[in-house]
Amino acid sequence: MRQYLGNKKAILFFLLPAMLIYTVIIIYPVLQTVYRSFYNWDGLSEATFNGLGNFRDLFTDPLLKTSLKNGGIFALVLVVFQIGLGTILALVCADVKVKGRKLLKTAYFIPVVLSVTVVCQLWIAIYDPTNGLINRLLQMLGIPYQQHWLTSPTKSIIAIAFVNAWQFMGYQFALLYAGVKSIPEQYMEAATIDGCSKWKAHWKVTLPLMKETYKFCFTIAITGGISAFTQMLIMTNGGPGTSNYTMTFMVYRYAFLESNYGYACAVAVVLVIISLIATVVINKVFDRNEAV
Repeated sequence: MRQYLGNKKAILFFLLPAMLIYTVIIIYPVLQTVYRSFYNWDGLSEATFNGLGNFRDLFTDPLLKTSLKNGGIFALVLVVFQIGLGTILALVCADVKVKGRKLLKTAYFIPVVLSVTVVCQLWIAIYDPTNGLINRLLQMLGIPYQQHWLTSPTKSIIAIAFVNAWQFMGYQFALLYAGVKSIPEQYMEAATIDGCSKWKAHWKVTLPLMKETYKFCFTIAITGGISAFTQMLIMTNGGPGTSNYTMTFMVYRYAFLESNYGYACAVAVVLVIISLIATVVINKVFDRNEAV
């Protein structure tokens, strides 16, 4: 084994195809985006060097503030619903005493395999202000809280974020369930012998030992919220007005609707930087207290 691991030429030979593919698909487009962000370019004519002009315009663009706020709200909804509820469901399904665990695990994951378009159309019908399921249920229960869920400038972003959280909660659940099942049962037995209840043992033993799983789950949820796009496009097209814009929607608007590719590249660069910062912060937070 050491003989093969010590052969650097052989290692490089086998890594080279993957490195080439990664360079062509990821690294080269990122470098091109950074390069184009310093130019005024409509995608067809010759580009004109603009220096930091696109970035100066971006940081005075009122859409940036709206997009950052919506990205934060979207990420918060994903964290609370997907990770919070996903953790509870994972702990329940990991308990061998719970009947129908296999059925529950399958049911939680079904929305993940559905088309995003189908899910969005389903929830557009559910959110309908006149005949939608939610307003009808509230009316039947005598609760005077019928809403125009997708046309409200304040509530629509939460309603859209919930659709994303509902559809992909099964993916987070699968990761969390795998994390729970990877913890040796002896730890829980020892905690129970010491007098801990089942849920207290999970709080003191299971959750701290799932640090690496939570690091990955939080990274997916937060970066996914910051860069959300598809649900906004299908359900409200970024409206009402621009109230549901995210930074990804800004890239779509400036690149494909206004043909301002240089400015769109600047937005994309800032989006990548924010996502990288969020990832670094998450890693720092979870690495601060190592589980022993």
